[in-house]
Amino acid sequence: MRFDPAQIREMAKQDFDSAWQQGTDYLGKPGLNQRYPRNSYSFGTPHPIFDTIHRLRDAYLRLGFSEAMNPLIVEAQEVYRQFGSEALAVLDRCFYLAGLPRPDIGISDERVEQIKQILGRDLSVEEVEAFRQILHGYKKGKVEGDDLVQEISQALGASDAAISVVLEKVFPEFKGLKAEATTRTLRSHMTSGWFLTLSSLHYRQRLPVRLFSVDRCFRREQAEDAARLMSYHSASCVIMDEDLSVEDGKAVADGLLSQFGFEKFQFRPDEKRSKYYTPGTQIEVYAYHPGLIGSGTKYESGWVEVATFGIYSPTALSQYDIPYPVMNLGLGVERIAMILHNAKDLRALSYPQFQTDWKLSDKEMAQMIRVDKSAFTPAGRAVAEGVVKVCEEHGDTPSPCEFLAWEGELFGRKFRVLVVEPEADTKLCGPASLNEIVVFKQNVMGIPHTSRWEEAFSQGVSTGIRYIDAFAELAAHEIEAAAMAGTETETRARIVRSPGDINIQIAPALERYITSYKHKIDMRGPVFTTVKSQMVD
Repeated sequence: MRFDPAQIREMAKQDFDSAWQQGTDYLGKPGLNQRYPRNSYSFGTPHPIFDTIHRLRDAYLRLGFSEAMNPLIVEAQEVYRQFGSEALAVLDRCFYLAGLPRPDIGISDERVEQIKQILGRDLSVEEVEAFRQILHGYKKGKVEGDDLVQEISQALGASDAAISVVLEKVFPEFKGLKAEATTRTLRSHMTSGWFLTLSSLHYRQRLPVRLFSVDRCFRREQAEDAARLMSYHSASCVIMDEDLSVEDGKAVADGLLSQFGFEKFQFRPDEKRSKYYTPGTQIEVYAYHPGLIGSGTKYESGWVEVATFGIYSPTALSQYDIPYPVMNLGLGVERIAMILHNAKDLRALSYPQFQTDWKLSDKEMAQMIRVDKSAFTPAGRAVAEGVVKVCEEHGDTPSPCEFLAWEGELFGRKFRVLVVEPEADTKLCGPASLNEIVVFKQNVMGIPHTSRWEEAFSQGVSTGIRYIDAFAELAAHEIEAAAMAGTETETRARIVRSPGDINIQIAPALERYITSYKHKIDMRGPVFTTVKSQMVD
């Protein structure tokens, strides 16, 4: 089987985000923008590891591979079949599964008396026998451990809580149980599963067989660090055909990795020389990515080892009666994710919730700032829009003055909404009313659109919220509440000294972040705007 690298590279030029713009997903199904319009649905953020998995699955599908699910639990004897003399070294890195033994527990007359005391009543002969049969069924595996309490409670007509006390006080055997190891292991590499899968498929599928799987593997590392975890994801594929060579592995590596921006490849013999690969066919793939240049990582040269492939040994294949050559390529999902996200610590990339070194971008900070109280009816939203429009158009009008912002019906009553300034020798709105909330250099600021703040607006991230926008929402919210009660209201904004003064809510997490890293929230300024609602007869 051959791939055309030039064709794959052309395919890879497609922007992964273009599916949104085109209204379809990667497989041509209706895109999220059709199912959930932007203005009615708030999108979450994918985890970088699972985002990479999604892209790898998409890349394999583009190459014509079908997805498979390999066994996750593998008997130790399968590792011996695949690795031969190296099996013990491999099993040393595996997690063995263990389980609690099922003890043979009897019910003596003494124990029956203890049960009677706990339940506060006598037990019939039939109830004691039912209890004994349930314990016997538990020993034989006919009653599961998580059903044991319920089964006994039904047989004795007692509560689950009472039976839990019985098992704890009368049967100490349960409390003293210790896990016993089995010969089953958690898959340490995808190859263990591929041999099992191909042994069942080789005689009933047309050649070539092209399969891939992106799934978890487990490795008993001595310690986790910035480059390795005990649980990781492998993106692995196999091709089974009558005629295969190393060139097929090179073509798959090129076709797969070019879809992630890698441009050039080097193929070097792998010194590890695993027993399940034919000698001379185990190859490490080094790829060049221009985005790594100047990244500050150990891959600043642009070259990074990203995959390994090889041809399975006929000796290993014969252990599973597989009569055809098999090419296997595998890469670590986390390694690709670290490259794509310019990450230096795998632990921080995989489990950011456990990292004490907290980092928020200006964009993430801006997303944690919102208007607190807002209008909740179409008419209320129209009130807020009317107030904003009046303040934009007439904010500099000398006072005393008043302007009609909205007139209509709210909860069955007619109202007029006015923006007013009754005092003389001032203006309808204060000078800070059009200040906009911007995050710049990790600081939250309420600033005007003037040349002084040009850098903050051009390099920072605006929330899109002005003081007047937040105040108008508060006024509309209070007008709605008053209208429901059949009363009029007046809402004033004076000098802003904190976000709460102008109806802005800062997420508690953002407040902690700003305090922890000694950044600032600087939202001040005179707004001096008043909105009144009046009932119309």
